[in-house]
Amino acid sequence: MNNQIAIGVDVGGSHITSAAVHINKLAIVEESTFSFRVDNKATKDEVLENWGLAINKTIDSISLDRNLEIAFAMPGPFNYKMGIGMFKGNNEKYESLYGLSIPDELSKYLNADKIDFRFLNDATAFGVGVASMGKATTYSKVVAITLGTGFGSAFLQDGVPQVTGDNVPKGGFIWDKPYRGGLGDDYFSTRWCVKRYKEITGKKTSGVKEIADANNDSSKMVFVEFGTNMAEFMLPFLIKYQPDLIILGGNVSKASKLFLPALKNKIEDAGLHVDFEISDVLEEAAIIGSAKLFDSYFWEQVRNTIY
Repeated sequence: MNNQIAIGVDVGGSHITSAAVHINKLAIVEESTFSFRVDNKATKDEVLENWGLAINKTIDSISLDRNLEIAFAMPGPFNYKMGIGMFKGNNEKYESLYGLSIPDELSKYLNADKIDFRFLNDATAFGVGVASMGKATTYSKVVAITLGTGFGSAFLQDGVPQVTGDNVPKGGFIWDKPYRGGLGDDYFSTRWCVKRYKEITGKKTSGVKEIADANNDSSKMVFVEFGTNMAEFMLPFLIKYQPDLIILGGNVSKASKLFLPALKNKIEDAGLHVDFEISDVLEEAAIIGSAKLFDSYFWEQVRNTIY
């Protein structure tokens, strides 16, 4: 296994980041991290070429042989078992990759003779990563939530994603569950904050940071609503799962001091006692979490649950 080193890749809507990971230590190899901006509406060849640029930089930065193991933290919709893009009809990202086998096509752009590819949902990869480091390792049942351009989730027990069973939603996903005439993803993301602030003030903003920096009654109202709504939406899932810890990551979580009190209060009022942690290692955690697919013990636990 290349001396227990695999490459982890985090695919975002506007960038790709690649790094080598020590599997035994679950730590990123120094000076192996490279990021490139990507136009997610570009042709498949342009997208894959840019992905290849980042990954090849990582390959060149460290002494890896020509047989590589590469794991991706990939946004959905995606066929994670087969490595096939399912982005058709998605106006935000990577429609040109619809129906494309990433292992077959990306290999053409990589400096390697033989590559073993594995794929994991990006929010799940973040959850696996953060559950494997720091404070979270002392908790058994963890729910990881990513709040950014979209709303991601993962339910983990002893570091392993839970994707089936009566106490978790299928796949561990709740972004697609109905809420107030829409979906969870419509309410717990950057675009809801921007939309709600404009409804209240008539002002258009660039994102959550600008709203938080405004620090006025309107911005405070937005975040209190955000936290209250999020608790209301998540409570049925949390009551079923009974987590010990909830970890929040993503750009919206950087404003957690403004919405976390409302979120915590409503959850506590429902009789659920759970700790919270705000993570500032979203990308690093996703890279480590995806690379962990090449930990043989972990892989045996999850290989049959990836679809």
